[in-house]
Amino acid sequence: MKGLKICGVSDPKTLNYILNHRQRPTMIGFISNYKKSRRFIEYEKLKDLININRKQVKFVSVLVNPKENEILEKIKDLNFDYYQLYDVDPERTKEIKLKYKIKIISAITVSNKDDVIKFKEYSDISDIILFDSKGYHKSESFDHSLLDKVPDKLNKMIAGNIQIDDIPSFKNKDFIIDLSGALEDENGKKDIKKIDKLLNLFKKYET
Repeated sequence: MKGLKICGVSDPKTLNYILNHRQRPTMIGFISNYKKSRRFIEYEKLKDLININRKQVKFVSVLVNPKENEILEKIKDLNFDYYQLYDVDPERTKEIKLKYKIKIISAITVSNKDDVIKFKEYSDISDIILFDSKGYHKSESFDHSLLDKVPDKLNKMIAGNIQIDDIPSFKNKDFIIDLSGALEDENGKKDIKKIDKLLNLFKKYET
């Protein structure tokens, strides 16, 4: 596995725990404009939350269809390394990348083979292609075998209701693994014990 992203972090206690863990992830994602998600963070809180030493962990702003530049203008000077874009066409993706001089993760939501091949439209623009379910904030699954023919050379990430105990099954895959819902308790809050288990397990299989 090429890396690990923990997504949907929204409070200082969880963020500090992750950043001070002996086995830190590659990336942490913050839901920046999608209010339907319980993990959404209002701008003022987001600004304060990520004003922190990242300790070489990459910070990702997760954005769903940012049609207007208002949110992009607000966050352009924040402590982000990547924008993760859902429902953004290739032309708009390129526009955002060039204007804000930011690395891009393009999210392809998958339910069939035709969805998978959409990555070709973004491969020359985006720094990482994320293959996710169509559930967005609902942590739904999709058939990961649909990705078997995606080129090895593609810098890719995989999400979609991945569980902690699924990590060993990815040990020979060149994906960045993205988890969120699997790290939460029954109230939808990030669970420190689950995060600790994930980080320790991931380190065994990281390449």
